[in-house]
Amino acid sequence: MLTGQKALGMEERAVPVPEGDQVLVQVSKVGVCGSDVHYYRDGRIGPFVVDAPLVLGHELSGTIVAVGAGVDASRIGQRVAVEPQKPCRRCSQCKAGRYNLCPFMEFYATPPIDGAFCEYVAIEEDFAHPVPDSISDEAAALLEPLSVGIAAARKGRIVPGSRVLIAGGGPIGVITAQAARAFGAAEIIVSDPVADRRKMAERFGATATVDPTQVDTTDLQVDCFIDACGVPAAIVAGMESVRGAGTVVIVGTGSDTVAMPIPTIMNKELNVTGVFRYTDTWPLGAHLVATGQVELDPLVTGRFGLDDVENALNADLQPGSLKSIVAVR
Repeated sequence: MLTGQKALGMEERAVPVPEGDQVLVQVSKVGVCGSDVHYYRDGRIGPFVVDAPLVLGHELSGTIVAVGAGVDASRIGQRVAVEPQKPCRRCSQCKAGRYNLCPFMEFYATPPIDGAFCEYVAIEEDFAHPVPDSISDEAAALLEPLSVGIAAARKGRIVPGSRVLIAGGGPIGVITAQAARAFGAAEIIVSDPVADRRKMAERFGATATVDPTQVDTTDLQVDCFIDACGVPAAIVAGMESVRGAGTVVIVGTGSDTVAMPIPTIMNKELNVTGVFRYTDTWPLGAHLVATGQVELDPLVTGRFGLDDVENALNADLQPGSLKSIVAVR
């Protein structure tokens, strides 16, 4: 439980009872997301404020151990990757296929909804996605950040032959680079001031990397720029690096406001959009991992137990850290 800024505690709770359309998942592995770290250190992300004890964690895999009355019992024992959200399915956004924008969304580890740093969770059955045995429990948990990368590639209109610039060589930047490669991008340039992260990006998807403190990227004129760092200067520089009628996708979480280069957006007729979670990405993500087009297991640089979540949340402060996993079992 997150009980305050940088304050954690353990609590015993009753095992959830799945509703009629739900399954009960015994949690196996949970990835640590940047949002978990933001809530832990800052107590908020934009409009989402932690004002009561909260269970963090939303990148998870596990095994179905019980089902609700309306779910086929044959699913018991199935290994799954959990899509950690519950849309209303009735509002105009849901009916338009944009359930990620549902105003009534209940999303794991977003106040006041508890997350997955625990032993059991309940989720609607169609959001418990089966995974083949060829995908490890850790990789199954990381289908969640891969879903962000897939959503960014879709919003960025990446097609075979595209030229892409990604700002940020952290977990989302590296995973998005792999997604861009799987979508057919011919050039994938990752910008990051940290040499170790540039090396990691080159290992996983990037065709080139640059140090933004040393290299001016505005002459690149890429088809798509994806921000995966949230740094205002990187966002502005990325916009200047896009060709006319290109696309800018904001993924990173950083400053609440950024001064936009309005003449650049207008004169180039740039398409500027954001990514807020994802819709219908898990089946594709599982396919990309199962077929070797995306590698997730090698991204794990730290493993922690459920009683060691605080160190997991601080692992990003260590040199060479990329992705941490909490092993519940």
